Amino acid sequence: MPWTEEQIGAYVPGPRAARAPMAPGPLSGLDFAVKDLFDVSGAQTGYGNPDWERTHPAAITTAPIVQSLLLAGARLTGKTKTVELAFGLTGENIWHGTPLNPNAPNRFPGGSSCGSAAAVAGGLVDFALGSDTAGSVRIPASYCGLFGFRPSHGAISLAGARPLAPSLDTPGWFTRDAGLLARIGALLLAHDGSAVNGPLLRVEEAWINAEPDVAEVLRATLTQIEAETGRALSLQLVPEGLTTMYDHIRCLQAEEVWASLGEWVDATQPRFGPRVSERFLAAKAMDPVRAAAGRAFRQTWRARLLPLLAGGAVLVLPTSPCVAPLLTAAPLEQNAVREATIAITGIAGLAGAPEVTLPVGQVRGAPIGLSFIAAPGRDRALLERAQSIARMLGLPA
Repeated sequence: MPWTEEQIGAYVPGPRAARAPMAPGPLSGLDFAVKDLFDVSGAQTGYGNPDWERTHPAAITTAPIVQSLLLAGARLTGKTKTVELAFGLTGENIWHGTPLNPNAPNRFPGGSSCGSAAAVAGGLVDFALGSDTAGSVRIPASYCGLFGFRPSHGAISLAGARPLAPSLDTPGWFTRDAGLLARIGALLLAHDGSAVNGPLLRVEEAWINAEPDVAEVLRATLTQIEAETGRALSLQLVPEGLTTMYDHIRCLQAEEVWASLGEWVDATQPRFGPRVSERFLAAKAMDPVRAAAGRAFRQTWRARLLPLLAGGAVLVLPTSPCVAPLLTAAPLEQNAVREATIAITGIAGLAGAPEVTLPVGQVRGAPIGLSFIAAPGRDRALLERAQSIARMLGLPA
């Protein structure tokens, strides 16, 4: 039986920031929702926290990415829930309520674009906008059984969106089929004519890092793909180890989070839910030497990864190493999932590269995704290849 809108709980409580299409266009007849960190003229941008909403006026203008979708004929149905200041991966929000994961209702929907993922998975809208810093489009897409896309860093303007860690932040979107995912990309993204028809490269550390049953199901899917495209080439990319990679990402992100939001946090002393205040305190205390080491590692990472993708090769890896944690998961378990996850989502994030995730299977009754990463700037070509792979696998395309 389908879930009701009230049961899904995807939208921010209060007045809806609904807007009619501004013109007929390629998205006419489609409904969408936007994460509550994008501005919509005349509406509050609550950013998941009541004190943020209290201390900021209603938006004067609409974010360009939202405007583009309205001009393309889509109808905005409202704003969706996010975790507080977009700083989290489970989807919890004690102020607005945690949205339901419609395809695994006893598990978290993933965050921080939790409401957008829940709205699409529950059939409330055709597509939804989120944002992705350390995985907040890719992970909820995997957890909720959706197609999700994180574009190349800087490929789409984030004007009119609240920042978290600007050198990692991107917009992103969710759909229930690969065709619509690509159509939205064709509208929002430039096309440089590049292809991504090179070999698949299997990132061994990401596969080893995945829970055994997750890796088993995804390997079976990869075998199906290999039957059509040729055997994926195995390579090891992180000789430093995933723990080191996670630590570099964490330190780099934390410094930027405090630079973006610390002044407001210090001045306002906002009320935060469990574990959110601890994250901000850790960001405030971040050692600049460790953050600098994170930035240096990013340069090393880009120099290592981008030449591998320059000829049109595509990385293939589990989107998430884990299924969505149960709603009853203890904080220690949630933190272990977070660390294992960010070490993998950082592969594309540190490179500024586009990543697309496809909902290819289930483990323990919960959805899991398979991801593909291309060179920066080859976003539309990657979406086209993802659509081809979806057709090959019999997924909605």
